[in-house]
Parts: sequence; C-alpha cells; structure tokens
Amino acid sequence: MDYEKQLSAHTTNIPGVIVFDLSVHGDQRGWFKENWQRAKMLKLGLPDFGPVQNNISYNEKRGATRGIHAEPWDKLISVAAGEIFGAWVDLRPGESFGQVFCCHLDPSKAIYIPRGVGNSYQALQDGTVYTYLVNAHWSAEQKKNYTFVNLADPTLHIDWPIPLAQSVRSEADLAHPMLADAKPMEPRRIFVIGSHGQLGRALKGFVESHHLRGFEFHDVDSFDMCDPESYEKVEWDRYGAIINAAAYTAVDKAETSEGKRAAWKVNVTGVANLVRVACAHHLMLVHISSDYVFDGTAEEHAEDENFAPLGVYGQTKAAADALVATVPRHFIVRSSWVIGDGHNFVRTMMALSKKVSTGELPSITVVDDQFGRLSFTDEMARGIFWLLGLRDGMSSLDDRAPHAAYGTYNLTGSGRIASWYDIAREVFDLSCGNGKAVLPVSTAKYSSVAKGPVSPRPRHSALNLAKIASVGFTPTNWEESLRAYVLAELAADKQ
Repeated sequence: MDYEKQLSAHTTNIPGVIVFDLSVHGDQRGWFKENWQRAKMLKLGLPDFGPVQNNISYNEKRGATRGIHAEPWDKLISVAAGEIFGAWVDLRPGESFGQVFCCHLDPSKAIYIPRGVGNSYQALQDGTVYTYLVNAHWSAEQKKNYTFVNLADPTLHIDWPIPLAQSVRSEADLAHPMLADAKPMEPRRIFVIGSHGQLGRALKGFVESHHLRGFEFHDVDSFDMCDPESYEKVEWDRYGAIINAAAYTAVDKAETSEGKRAAWKVNVTGVANLVRVACAHHLMLVHISSDYVFDGTAEEHAEDENFAPLGVYGQTKAAADALVATVPRHFIVRSSWVIGDGHNFVRTMMALSKKVSTGELPSITVVDDQFGRLSFTDEMARGIFWLLGLRDGMSSLDDRAPHAAYGTYNLTGSGRIASWYDIAREVFDLSCGNGKAVLPVSTAKYSSVAKGPVSPRPRHSALNLAKIASVGFTPTNWEESLRAYVLAELAADKQ
C-alpha cells in the first residue's frame, strides 16, 4: 500500500463516478486513514450527499463476487481490509446507459457511486472487508426500486481477475437479466404541492405536454403541508425535489385576525415543515415568492434587495423566503401579478367588460398608481423547468442535468412596466373594444371606499429579469401573453 499519496480525486467515463486516492499513514504497527472527510472531499468534487447509514460486507474467501446491483441512493465505497476488483455499470436512462468502469480498490482508495449506477465487485484476498456509506436508509420497500444486471453479460466486457466460473456467487446474482433486458433505474421523483392552484395547473400541463415522468401532484386533499403527520406517510428517500406552488394568497383577508392566522399557518408553518424535510433528506426545494416582500419604493426590484413587506401577506412570504434560503439546494422563484387558470385580475376585467358592453355598467375604475408586469403561469412553469434543467425529451429530474446555480430568480413576463389601469384598458380593448370605459383612480381613493380591509400594496412591483436571462431563459413579453390569454378565453366562451 502506498503510504505517501495525498488526497486526490479522478473522474471516470461514467458521469458522476469519482475515484479518490486516500491519504494513508502507516508504520510497523499498521495504518490510519480518513476514510471520508466531508470538507476536503467536497473541495475535490464529491457531492454533499449526506450519508445516513454505514454498511460493511465481509468476504471470507478470495473469489467472493457480488452484483451487479443499482440501488436508489448514492454511496461512497472503500475497503477496510484486503482488496477488490470493482466493476460499475451505468443503469440510469440516458446516453451513458451501459457504460462500464472497472478498477482495483484497496484501503488507499475510495469511489463515489451516484444513484442508479450498478455496483459489483470481486474479493481478491481472503478476509476482504468492503464498506460503504449511503444517503438513504435501507428498507424492503426501497429494495423494490433496485435494478439488476447479470455479472456474466458478455456485452459488458468485464475482465474479471478470477473467472466467474471459479468465483463464489449467490443464486440471486446468477439469475439477473442481461443488460439488453435490464430496466433503467427511474430517476428520483418530484413532489409538487398546490396542484389545484393557478401555477399548479400550469406545472401539470407542462409535464403532460412535454411527456415528463416521475412527477406527483398533490393538494391539501392528498397532502397537507401544515400537518406533520402528512410527512410521515411519504417515503422521502424516493424523491429528489419538492416544488411548492401552494400559498395563502388572499392579500386583503390576511389583514383580518382570521386571515392572519391562516396566512402564517400556510405560508410560514407549512413552508417550515417543507424546509425540515428537504434538509433531512437532501431534497431540492423550489418555492414561489412574491413582489410583496418589498415595499415598492424601488422602480424595479433585484433578487438581493432587502425585505420590507408592507402587509401581513408580504410578511409571511418574506419569512418563507428566509426559511427556504437555509436549504442547501433551493430555488426561490419570485413573481408578481400572477395570471393563470383560476380567479385572477384579467378574468375579472373580462367579466366586467361584458357588463359594460351590455350596458349593465357604464364604466369601471382601476388604480393607476401601482406599476408592474404580469406573470403568466404557463411562462412561470417554463422558467421553473428551465432552472431545473428539464427540457423536451427528458423523462424527469436527472442529477446530471445542467441546473442553473441555486438561489433566487425573478420570473415575470418581460416588456414595458404598466399600471393596473393600463392593463385593464388593454383587456377591455381586446374583449369588447371599449378601453375608454376604464377610468383611473388612485390607490388611496380606492381604499377609502372599500367595504373591507385593504392590505397596503407595493407601489412598484416590477422585477428585474437580468439574472434569469443570464442563465439562458428569455421571458415572453407579457403583452403578447395577455393577448393570447384573452383571445383563448373568448374562444372558449363561444364554445
């Protein structure tokens, strides 16, 4: 064994598989090594995979041979005594499916194997001790997610040091299928919350139209994010990400005592629960934020602007953002003035335009001193999947996908900054050709005659889009989206 090596890492032909040369210190008494050193290994490219279980396999006789098994977790493999010949086969769907990497491991080496890469080895010495860290707890349910390949498959071209005919193998390993008949390991699944809301519907529509697999959509009827017992019923190790599209969004009602409790429960307590499970199981968390976290004094808000919410709703969203930011792998997607399949400003204006066109109403008033851009949910869904690295042709979340850097991204429609009054006039022009029926009113005057509590709103809600553009996503102009949305609604009404 080489006692002079320094800790180093080497990539392989299988994406994500990393071989480590370990620093081993020895003398006449034996040796000592750091088998896993998180800080040092992270600097060399090891993912922060968060091991939760350590397993040891003792191989009494030279020639003991095990595998090929792909398990639904990541692992760091090393040898405590003896030596092995290891053979690893990529069983993840994609271009590298079937790629093989082989090498010898003694106590001076370790290898990181990502989820879905099949593992096999042959003991080259009596009393070989093989040990590995994994980032999910073993269970009989988890074993159902294994993928197997036969050790003797000639298409793998594995040159076993000890011929398989002379090796010791289990009956189960002898019966595994050849690579051509092996089922690729399913990627980690994505757990979507808030499926009945405007954005949830858009996310589901995107998944269906792009033929993506591995998604589960939930709302409060199947998963209550505020109830700790709901989390105990989910086997989180099967998932790679949570997308939280759920929120309490009744901005004005949040100013009442009942609404305040509901807003804090959903927007903060529920999110805190998601943060805990994401951290515990090393999940990516995607969370939807709002322009209401700002006070609206800046004409356009960047992602790193300090929070200054004006009302209860904004306070709860700011608190949620702070919680989500503690998750190592997170995306906070900040939007404003959301429009989708559900109750929203544009649909309200279209309904009012009908009343104006029939003479039921002479005109309407809309505030003209709040400014921003519309966020259409289909565009938000497109941007979210862009950040996740999911494009056409991908089956689901793939750890090898080219994700953008984690963090906060503003995501609205592009184009000019307009007032609610400007937008209402456009809707009326498109709906009934009578934008002149929309009259301007100040926020102060509108609030003074409101029947119930009115939450303070940011004067300026426009979000700066430079950061998301820098990762290659170009938001559609909101006026183009508005026209398409209104025309589609009008066409649906005629059917």
